[in-house]
Amino acid sequence: MTQDTGHTPERAPEHRSGFASFVGRPNAGKSTLTNALVGSKVVITSSKPQTTRTVVRGIVHRDDAQLILVDTPGLHRPRTLLGERLNDLVKTTLSEVDVVAVCFPANEKIGPGDRFIVHEMGKVKRTIKVAIATKTDLATPEQLGRHLLDIAELGTETGTEWAEIVPVSAKENHQVKLLEDLLVGLLPAGPQLYPDGDLSDAPEEIIVAELIREAALEGVRDELPHSIAVVVEEMGLREDRPADKPLLDIHANLYVERDSQKGIMIGHKGARLKDVGRRARLQIEALLGTPVYLDLHIKIAKDWQRDPRQLRKLGF
Repeated sequence: MTQDTGHTPERAPEHRSGFASFVGRPNAGKSTLTNALVGSKVVITSSKPQTTRTVVRGIVHRDDAQLILVDTPGLHRPRTLLGERLNDLVKTTLSEVDVVAVCFPANEKIGPGDRFIVHEMGKVKRTIKVAIATKTDLATPEQLGRHLLDIAELGTETGTEWAEIVPVSAKENHQVKLLEDLLVGLLPAGPQLYPDGDLSDAPEEIIVAELIREAALEGVRDELPHSIAVVVEEMGLREDRPADKPLLDIHANLYVERDSQKGIMIGHKGARLKDVGRRARLQIEALLGTPVYLDLHIKIAKDWQRDPRQLRKLGF
């Protein structure tokens, strides 16, 4: 018979793993926050609203946990078939993750867009909900205090129970680690889901297409952003290159909806397209760690956002 000494041996903390999704109206800082947590650029960021279209998962590796971040398009009232498909994608994602974190930019008042999102989110019952006040570097302490009270009030108003309300600045890396710890604490116990070193489960072609689209969005006028889609047609290492001097060939098409937009993208004597190619190439090289030859062409896919056949072709 064994004697009970009254001491229980200390157990190592359980490994946790799971999925968290950032939602919020377009340009609420979701992508910047994902990149800050992962420590690398896995999602495109742009001052243009509605830049995220694919659900990219960023992966945070820790000894005690693996936090998989699902980046979704901004939820919005859809005006096109593309908009409807993006919203459906968001709702499907929300019902499949462990934690949903709503981003409310601290430098903007809570408005109808935020209410719409929290209301839609309320339809997803089982998921744990967290509120994040993003971009705190752009708000005064008084503004931030008011903003946090408004977020709490919005929760009460919509019957949403916030597990946490966290102010964060991804740009200044303020409280990003705290947010990571809080999110990890809300995940279920579970094994590692992705191999060490993986930062995203999106295929490289998808990330490359997104980086090209980000470069194309910089500096274009407002009528263009939604109309740009990028498809990587071919991507591979160039043959007969010495092993220590690799070159990655990427052939990609940038689609717009109209002739006039094609002109805007090409720019005077092709200057704009050249600049887009250069910026995209530098980002891709930084991400993949390989010199890149980028061959970029502009094509017209008339009114593709409203055409189911073209949407399919462009990957939506």
